[in-house]
Amino acid sequence: MVQFDTPAVVAPDPQANITDLLVERVKKTPQLALFAVPDGDGWRDITASEFLNQVVALAKGLVAGGIEPGDKVGFIARTTYEWTLVDFAIFFAGAVMVPIYETSSSTQIAWNLSDSGAVACICESADHEARLQEALAELPNVRSTWAMHNGDLDALIEKGTAITDDEIERRRSIAVGADIATLIYTSGSTGRPKGCVLTHSNFVELSRNSAEALKEVVAKPGVSTLLFITTAHVFARLISILNVHAGVKTGHQPDTKQLLPALGSFKPSYLLAVPRVFEKVYNSAEQKAEAGGKGKIFRTAAHTAIEHSKYVQEGRRVPFMMGLKFRLFDKLVYSKLREAMGGRIEYAVSGSAPLGERLGHFFHSIGVDILEGYGLTETTAPATVNLPGKSRIGTVGPVLPGVGVRIAEDGEIEVRGIDVFQEYWRNPEATAAAFDGEWFKTGDIGAFDKDGFLRITGRKKEIIVTAGGKNVAPAALEDPIRANPIVGQVVVVGDQKPFISALVTLDPEMLPTWLANNGLPADMSLDDAASNEAVRAEVQKAIDVANAFVSRAESIRKFVILPTEWTEASGHLTPKMSIKRNVIMADFSDEVDELYSVPVSTSNVSLS
Repeated sequence: MVQFDTPAVVAPDPQANITDLLVERVKKTPQLALFAVPDGDGWRDITASEFLNQVVALAKGLVAGGIEPGDKVGFIARTTYEWTLVDFAIFFAGAVMVPIYETSSSTQIAWNLSDSGAVACICESADHEARLQEALAELPNVRSTWAMHNGDLDALIEKGTAITDDEIERRRSIAVGADIATLIYTSGSTGRPKGCVLTHSNFVELSRNSAEALKEVVAKPGVSTLLFITTAHVFARLISILNVHAGVKTGHQPDTKQLLPALGSFKPSYLLAVPRVFEKVYNSAEQKAEAGGKGKIFRTAAHTAIEHSKYVQEGRRVPFMMGLKFRLFDKLVYSKLREAMGGRIEYAVSGSAPLGERLGHFFHSIGVDILEGYGLTETTAPATVNLPGKSRIGTVGPVLPGVGVRIAEDGEIEVRGIDVFQEYWRNPEATAAAFDGEWFKTGDIGAFDKDGFLRITGRKKEIIVTAGGKNVAPAALEDPIRANPIVGQVVVVGDQKPFISALVTLDPEMLPTWLANNGLPADMSLDDAASNEAVRAEVQKAIDVANAFVSRAESIRKFVILPTEWTEASGHLTPKMSIKRNVIMADFSDEVDELYSVPVSTSNVSLS
C-alpha cells in the first residue's frame, strides 16, 4: 500500500469558524479591493470593510426574518457577487447554507430542502422562484422564501436595522471548527444525491494551508480571479472562501458565453476552471485560425508549444531550432491567446476531470501554468494539487498540507485529513460504507509516481470488464476523444461485451465553425451531421488518436454519433459537466444493443 502524508503548515485552530477569515482579512487590509462587480463596460471595486458591512447588514435581515442559529437555509442562484454575500451573511447569522444548483429541477430542489430540513430558501430569478414554488407543496418545514429579483434582500436589510451588532457577533461566534458549516449535496451521477456535512474546520484549515501551499498564486500583489463555474459546487465555494482569507480580488461572470469579453476587461491573474473550458479555448482558437487560412500555422505552433514544454519539464536543453520557432510563434500566436484571456493570467487551477497532457503542455508553453488538482465534494474539493515549482503535467499533483492519501490494494484512492467531510447527512449506512477507519474511500482509481505525484486512471465503479476479461478504464479513451473540436461528449461502453464501443455526441457550438471550415453548410442540423461522412471521418480520427494510447483489446471498435446533445437540463450531465453514465446507459440502451447486433472484423467499424 503506497501512502503519502503532507504535514499541515499552519497550526490548527479548533475554535475558528469561517466568519473569522473575513474578520481577520478586514483587520489586516480594510481598504483592499476584495471584490469587483460589473459597472458599465468596466468593474467597480468593493473593499474588504465594505463587504463586511454588507454581510452584517444582510445577516441582521436574516435574523429579523426568523432565521435561528443552526437553521438550514437553501440558496439557488447563479455565480455572482451576491452569491458570496449571501453565503457569508448566512454564516454570520449562525445558520447553515444548503446550496442548490441553479439548473436544478423542482424535484431536485424539493429533495435537497426536504432531506436537509431547511426552514427557508433564497432564490435569485423568476425562473428559480417558479421552480421553488412548485416544490413548496412537498416542503412543510420551509416557512420563508425570499426572491432576489423582487428586491427581497433589500427588504430584509431594511427589516434588520433593529438587530444589534452585538447579536450578530454572538451568533457568528457560536460555531466552532467541528460544527457543520454547509450541507452540500453530491451531483447524483451515481444515484440519489447525498448530503455531505462539511465543517467550519474543513474550510478554515484547508483555506489556511492551501493559501500557504499556493502563495505564488494567491499572495502576489494585485492578485485577482474571475469566477465563472457554479459557486454552488464545492470547488468554486472553497476558492471563494480561500480568496477572502488570502485577499484575492474576485469578480464573477455567470454567462460563460461572455467569458472572453469578461476576461478581457477584468484581466485576472489566475483562473479556476474545468478542463472543458481549456478545450474550448484551444478549439476556438484553432477553428478561428482555420477560418482565416492559418490553420496549418496554428497547428505547427501548437505542436512546437507542446514539444517545447516537454523539454522544459524533463529538464532537457531545448534544441536551437525549436527555441527559435518557439520565440517566433510566441509573437505570432501565443501572445494573441494570452491577450484574449486578459493578458495577465499566469496560473489556472483545474479540477473535476482529467485535463490531458496535450493541453497541459500547450498552455504551459504559452505562459499559463495549469495546476491540475484532484478532490471530491467529500474532500471539500482538493486533496492533491500541482503547485508552482512542484508541478508535473499529466498528474493531479502532490498531497496538500494537512492531508494524507493512500492507494489501497485494489488501486482505490483513499483520503484522510483536514479536508475530509464529517458524514453523509442522516445516512449512517452510506457513511459507514464510505470509510475504512479515518480513511475516506473515494471510489477513484489511481497511482503515485516515485516523487509523490498522483495520477488518476478511472472510477472504480466505471471500470469496464469485457467478455474476454479485459479491464478497461473509460476515461483513458474518453478524454482524448472529447478534446476534438466537434465532439461534445463521449461514453465508452462494453461491459461484458466482446469489444469496446462508444456513444458520441457533437458540440453544437463548435460544429458550425468546423463545418464552414470544411466546405459544408454551417447550419447543418445535428441529425444530418450525425450521418455525414466528413463528420464521421473526423470523429473516427479522434477515436484513432485515443486508440493509439491503449492495447488492441481496449480499443474502440465501433461508435455511433447520436443526433442529440447531452446537457445538465437533459439529465445526462452533472452541474460540473461530468457525465451521468448510469442515466446515459439507461436512456440509450437501444443504441448500445444495436452496436453489438453485428460482429466486427479486425478493423474499426462505425455505425450509422
